[in-house]
Amino acid sequence: MPKVDVLDLNNTKVGELDLADTVFGAEVNEALLYEAVRHYLAGKRGGNAKTKTRHEVAGSGKKLWKQKGTGRARTGSVRSPLWRHGGTVHGPVTRDYSYKLPRKMQLGALRSALSAKLLDGDLKVVSAFQLSSPKTKDILATLRKFDATKKVLLVDTAENRNLELSARNLEGVEVVRSNEVHPYHLLGANRILLTQAAASKLSESLAKSAPKSKQEAN
Repeated sequence: MPKVDVLDLNNTKVGELDLADTVFGAEVNEALLYEAVRHYLAGKRGGNAKTKTRHEVAGSGKKLWKQKGTGRARTGSVRSPLWRHGGTVHGPVTRDYSYKLPRKMQLGALRSALSAKLLDGDLKVVSAFQLSSPKTKDILATLRKFDATKKVLLVDTAENRNLELSARNLEGVEVVRSNEVHPYHLLGANRILLTQAAASKLSESLAKSAPKSKQEAN
């Protein structure tokens, strides 16, 4: 069972925390991580490319000239794709690129991401983000003590208004709640700071859904 140090906002050890081995000590599955990131990015994709068909472009529907007798090619509408400013044939249309990823795969990817970051030493557990007021300079001073200046992820269990307001103007710093954290967030951060409550909650909830080992199954 992994045991991590619990630090205060001055990066001083104030205790220890036992975490579930099936969550923070799981085998890193790169295939699951790839699928989770691909799924997340597909859901964020706008899909707003759109061209107009002959039924949507502006223009009269009146036949330009009579069918026969003019010596010109027959035509029926100025909105034809053959004409300039006419409609587009088989062009892109607005669509939703998101798709459903099985819940077991999502949770497995989250366990892999947490294990990988803890193994690399990029994940730290702090006692709590107790900020007396929403001041950017205060959270910036705290991040510097943890050598966290670029691509930082801060995770808490509940809404922490002072933390969110303090960090929102810092480039590369993202604040998420423990029930909203995604492998994409974890993999994209160079330094992850979890509160003790958030680490315990993730450890407990993800351990329930973790597959049992062969010894436990028997």
